[in-house]
Amino acid sequence: MTPPFLAVESTHTRVGGDDTVRIGQAICVIVLFLASQFGLAPCSATAQSLPGPHQALAQTFDPIDRWQAAVIAGDRTAIAKFYTTDPASQSQTPAGRTQDPNEEPQFWSALAAQGLTDFHVKVLEIQRPQPTVISIVFRAEFNLKTTSGTQPFVVGGAEYWIEQPGGWRIAQTRRDDPAPDPPRRLPEPAKPNVDLYPPPEEAPSEISAALASAAKDHKRVILVFGGNWCYDCHVLDTTFRSKAIAPLVNANFHVVHINIGGEDKNLDLAAKYGVPLDKGVPALAVLDSDGNVVYSQKQGEFENSVRIGLDDVTAFLNKWKPNT
Repeated sequence: MTPPFLAVESTHTRVGGDDTVRIGQAICVIVLFLASQFGLAPCSATAQSLPGPHQALAQTFDPIDRWQAAVIAGDRTAIAKFYTTDPASQSQTPAGRTQDPNEEPQFWSALAAQGLTDFHVKVLEIQRPQPTVISIVFRAEFNLKTTSGTQPFVVGGAEYWIEQPGGWRIAQTRRDDPAPDPPRRLPEPAKPNVDLYPPPEEAPSEISAALASAAKDHKRVILVFGGNWCYDCHVLDTTFRSKAIAPLVNANFHVVHINIGGEDKNLDLAAKYGVPLDKGVPALAVLDSDGNVVYSQKQGEFENSVRIGLDDVTAFLNKWKPNT
């Protein structure tokens, strides 16, 4: 999977884990735009992760829950209240960019007429580039009625919320169109851990700590390159923690999540451990307790969680666990 960051210039990316949209570039570019449009202070550097527990913020960020309720109700008027009007919220969709204030309310409210059920928004990543700006990468899962019966769909995207008098509103959106959501054989997270990947600069110390532990208990170290925006990364982590797989992981490995930012961080570590990030993430490398590379994925073997199952993950772990 490749990263879905909001942008003015875009790259071809897969957001929901299965579909393609055109969104990407540096968060600071958007903050500069918002600063000019809404009178915010310009950012001084790249966006920083939220201080404190990200997951707690996701759970208590009421606008997301209220926005979701309005979508479920198909209430176009209620949905429209979540978007800025002066200036109008911008939206980037597969059809192009627009500043039509009706674009997003119309899109989301129209789902109800298509037999919308089981609508659920999974927040994958949260950042706060400014005290009054929050960026969210999300995955919306739901069912729609089709000629073949009720089918699962997914919309992936990202939003920039700004705090205005009267509450939080969406100033910019990037999203794809509804696409079929194929079933997975791996367990999926009910609520993704938006803290799964620590800040990119912590990677060297995380690796050092894992190797120090491995030297004592003779386990191996798995480096999982990816980002919180990556749904497939969340699926793999849920699999590692599942009842079927966790005993094998815990007995043989220390797992370290290496944050690659918007595919522009820790590139030196990926090169050092022989992991080609252009094949997608999650991408794994296995190290022995001395820090030597035992194996590294070269072909994006785990980057699409639809294509693999528990047997594939089990075989990988058994093959690369320490020799007994």
